[in-house]
Amino acid sequence: AIALLRLIHKSGSKGLYFVLNLAVADAMVGFTVTGLVKDEFSQPFYPPQIFCVLRMAFVTSSSAASILSLILVACDRHLAIRKPFHYFQLVTGLRVGVRLVGLWLGVFHPTYMLTVFCVGFFPALFLFIYLYCDMLKIASVHVQHIQEVEHAGLAGGCPPPRTTGDMKAMRTVAILIGCFTLSWLPFFIASIVQTVCSKCFPYKVIENYLWLLGLCNSLLNPLLYSYWQKDVRLQLSQLAAGVKRRVL
Repeated sequence: AIALLRLIHKSGSKGLYFVLNLAVADAMVGFTVTGLVKDEFSQPFYPPQIFCVLRMAFVTSSSAASILSLILVACDRHLAIRKPFHYFQLVTGLRVGVRLVGLWLGVFHPTYMLTVFCVGFFPALFLFIYLYCDMLKIASVHVQHIQEVEHAGLAGGCPPPRTTGDMKAMRTVAILIGCFTLSWLPFFIASIVQTVCSKCFPYKVIENYLWLLGLCNSLLNPLLYSYWQKDVRLQLSQLAAGVKRRVL
């Protein structure tokens, strides 16, 4: 999150606020799950029911915010590739702020949160697939156009930096979508099967393994994004170098 704030300050890109929101949501998932794990390995603890309800609501709300932030990141990258010349006019600070405020107001509303988890997963997955396929189609047209220009001897053999950046961003989005699918799909399929046939699938498997697998997506998101995005990786290395200088 700190690296993204530095990058936003340097580049001025408002779309990076969606990625920053994803990092914050994933960090909140990590903090809340740490409390659950601590209870598993500590002495028997019997908190009041309201405490358990609030903590689980916080976990699920943070997870829902992470999923919705992934959708916003994918939509932002799709808009950047679909309308590259109008992107900075369309993605303003006000519009980004309204979307983020609406996201957080929504995930703390019980009905909306249940809709995201129970109904929204598969539409979100189909939306991811559609956005990525559309980005892939647009990128292939761009690449074909670049090859035609190079063949005519007009580009000097160097692709435009904007197109190169879009291709890298599209690759990052594809990796995030793939990890999201692998992490959450088993949980939702098993939950649907368990709802239809309670004896067909052990509830403990869903609770102890598949749900935790879905939460692991919040660990993968920042690791993958910081690894695949060169700008974020550079900011992290500069932060580490600054900390090292201060310590030594």
